[in-house]
Amino acid sequence: MERLSSPYTIQYPQIVAVADGNGEQVELIEFFDCVGGAMWVKRHYAQSPLVRSVRTVGATNRYILSAGIADLALEGSVFPAGIAGVAVEGDEIAVTYRGMGGGGVGASICRASAPGIIRCVSDPSGGGRLAGSTVWLPRRERVIVGIDDTDTPEEGATWTLAHNIARAVEDDRSRYLSHTIVQLYPVPYRTKNCVAIACEFATSDPAGLVQRYCDLLTEYTLSEETGMAVWRGFDPSPLEEFGCRVKQGEVSMDDLAALADERLSIAMGGRGIIGAVAAIPFYTRYEEALALWNGSG
Repeated sequence: MERLSSPYTIQYPQIVAVADGNGEQVELIEFFDCVGGAMWVKRHYAQSPLVRSVRTVGATNRYILSAGIADLALEGSVFPAGIAGVAVEGDEIAVTYRGMGGGGVGASICRASAPGIIRCVSDPSGGGRLAGSTVWLPRRERVIVGIDDTDTPEEGATWTLAHNIARAVEDDRSRYLSHTIVQLYPVPYRTKNCVAIACEFATSDPAGLVQRYCDLLTEYTLSEETGMAVWRGFDPSPLEEFGCRVKQGEVSMDDLAALADERLSIAMGGRGIIGAVAAIPFYTRYEEALALWNGSG
C-alpha cells in the first residue's frame, strides 16, 4: 500500500484571478479536487465582507471580490474561515486568507502550494491554530471567444472544435476557464442544431491568445461562413440584449453593426459572426444558454 506523503494537506489544482480595468473588482477562480472541502469553503467564505458573490462552475469556485482589507470575526462552526484581503498591485493580485483549525489548513498550506501562484507567505497550521496565507497571482484579464458556423451538413461539430482549439492555445499566460454551448434561434440556414460556443480565458497575453486561436480556427474550420468574435473585459453584459435577440429570432448583420463597444472585436466575419457575438454574454450561464427560446418570450 502506498504511503501518504502529506496526509493533512490537499493541494488546490490551480488558482487564477482576473481584475477589472480599475482594479476595484477581482474574480478569484479556485479549481478544486475535494468537492466536500470546496463546498465547505463556498459556504463560509461567502460571509467575508470582501466577497460580493460566489458560485460553483464545474470544478471551480468563483468569487467576485472587492479590493480592500477586512477584519474577520472568525468563530468556530459559525464563521471559521474567510478572505481578509484583496489588492491589485500592478501586474499582480494579492489575496489573503484566514482560518481556524482545519479551515486554517485550507487557508494556508493548501493554497500556498497551488499551481499558478507567483509567491506566498504562509503561517504554520493544524490542530486548533489560527492560520492563513497571502498569495500573489498574475493579474489576468478575461477574454471570451465566441465561435459559430465551422461545420457543414456532411462533417464537423463547432462545439468540439472550439474546445480542442481552446485546449491547444492554453499556456502559462493564458488559462482556459470554461466552454459554453449556446442555443440560438433555429434560422433556416443553420447546419442542424443552431448553437454557438463561448470559450472563456484568463490571460496576461490577450493579443497572442486571440491570434493563436484565430490561426487554428482558420486552419481547421470546414465552413466559409465562420464567425469568431472576441470580448476583452471583466463583464460582457453589454452584449446581453443582443444575445437575447439572437436566441429569440433572426437578427441581421445591420443589427450587429449597430453594436459599438471597443471591448468587442471581430476576428472572422462570416455569417456565423451573429451567433458568435450572441454566445459571449451567456458564458457559464448554462441553463439560460441551453434553453430554446421560440421567439415568443
